[in-house]
Amino acid sequence: MEVQQLDDYFGYTEKGSSLEGEIRAGVTTFLTMAYILLVNPAMLSVAGLPFGDVLFATAVAAFVGCVVMGLWANLPFALAPGMGLNAYFVFGVVLGMGIDWQIALFAVFVEGLLFLAMSVPQIPVIGGWRSEMINSIPTDL
Repeated sequence: MEVQQLDDYFGYTEKGSSLEGEIRAGVTTFLTMAYILLVNPAMLSVAGLPFGDVLFATAVAAFVGCVVMGLWANLPFALAPGMGLNAYFVFGVVLGMGIDWQIALFAVFVEGLLFLAMSVPQIPVIGGWRSEMINSIPTDL
């Protein structure tokens, strides 16, 4: 792919950037987030999850999230697991409440499905629920 084709797709020159600047920003962002590749599996392994499996899942999830965000949404956002929620999962739910990590992960999966369902406004029942939830948030927030 030529440089002009990249610029046509991403439009970085009209946004005041260059290919070199975008590559530099991508490398900087990766180096800023690279700690997650080791901290996430280390934290979740405290709860009993296999370190190697979590390392692989973290890398794949971050890669897929970043590629989808960059190519499909055309936004310069990097996506990776949130360490705060992982800490809550490990120390609050699994170790604090004594819930098996498999059960806790299933709860996270169900929660993800619920949030996915709420983000689909074409479904009348769920879409109406989504609108009610959004309208219930004060405008000050």
